[in-house]
Amino acid sequence: MMKFSLMMIFMIPMSFKLKSFWLNQCMYFLMFFLFMFVNSYNYLFKNLSYFLGCDLLSYCMILLSLWICILMIMASESLNYKNYFMNMFFFILLSLMFFLYMAFSSMNLFLFYLFFEMSLIPTLILIVGWGYQPERLQAGIYLLFYTLLVSLPMMISIFYYYEKFFSLDFYFMTNLISNVYMYMCMNLAFFVKMPMYLVHLWLPKAHVEAPVSGSMILAGVMLKLGGYGLMRLMVIFLEIGMKINIMFILISLYGGLLVSLICIRQIDIKSLIAYSSVAHMGLVLGGIMTMTYWGMCGALVMMLAHGLCSSGLFCLANINYERFSSRSMYLNKGMINLIPSMSLWWFLLSSSNMAAPPSLNLLGEIMLINSLISWNSLSMLMLMFLSFFSAVYSLYLYSYTQHGMVYSGLFSIFTGMVREYLLLMLHWLPLNILILKSEIFCLWI
Repeated sequence: MMKFSLMMIFMIPMSFKLKSFWLNQCMYFLMFFLFMFVNSYNYLFKNLSYFLGCDLLSYCMILLSLWICILMIMASESLNYKNYFMNMFFFILLSLMFFLYMAFSSMNLFLFYLFFEMSLIPTLILIVGWGYQPERLQAGIYLLFYTLLVSLPMMISIFYYYEKFFSLDFYFMTNLISNVYMYMCMNLAFFVKMPMYLVHLWLPKAHVEAPVSGSMILAGVMLKLGGYGLMRLMVIFLEIGMKINIMFILISLYGGLLVSLICIRQIDIKSLIAYSSVAHMGLVLGGIMTMTYWGMCGALVMMLAHGLCSSGLFCLANINYERFSSRSMYLNKGMINLIPSMSLWWFLLSSSNMAAPPSLNLLGEIMLINSLISWNSLSMLMLMFLSFFSAVYSLYLYSYTQHGMVYSGLFSIFTGMVREYLLLMLHWLPLNILILKSEIFCLWI
């Protein structure tokens, strides 16, 4: 595992010295395929080197991080020909990838916490440095303070756990904790990161102001850090979780329903996609909180599916923004007349977003709905409306942008670039092909 972290460190000079846009891209591809073939999925930690290791959960999350970073470079080519500090952008991207890799492969809780917090800094620089509007400063402060407010209690609770049980290795964290304060202090950081409804307000702001690369990494990987942390730590909260998890399941399901209704009121395309992320992650949080095998496997599948699907939708929103300089649904109308070939990708990714077969979203939703209904059959009421409204806002997004009269005052037919079609295909193909190998998601625990 250490060899890949060293590979990232040795890639730093390449970010500054070589001005080859595609060479960086090829190095990320090389790293992705090396990692995929050198490591294998397993339910136990394998390939141990110092404090790093890899089990199935880490393996899936690291592959997702590497894949999204590859696609971020591909989506940000406009920075290349406008020459917007491209070398610095590559360095920030590489440092973010390094922190995510270390966070997902750490076998020690404190080191996971350390890299979990460090990944915030490159994200903040991406938003403030390459964002579009002056409001990006406010969005950056929202992101920073929501995360920092809950990180100090988590650090203190980690120190308390170490003082009491003398180990922070995930493998040896078997001592149950029945203290509600410890539960809240340790998990609140993950609730904010996911984000759970009530602490989600930083997410739409950060997404709307971030450049396309910032939105992709936020939706694709950063939200998954919260789910990953909860899945690792639910083992020590089994006893107290039985008593108070019901509260968080209710908040996540009710919040997902409310956020779905908020989506239907949005006129900003990026804002709608950001709010839909809150609804999907609410379902993931509910699945993790049931503490069942179905729930954990479903959460893993849904996190992977949401990472690819949401990132692809942000790419599509950016493709429209680069051409029409607007994210408003009132101005981005009738796209099927202007960019007809892009309408297919809008349809494919919108249908995946509402869990149409054969996407991974469908598998994830089936598993999560199974876990929640087996936990309590009354949750069927919430899930029914949640599934219905997720289809409603996905159809609303597709039909309002693609159909109707063209308001932009434009009459020529645009075509996409080959790079953009490749980018969208690399989002959509894994999302729909991985369901053929869906048994691997049930190998852990």
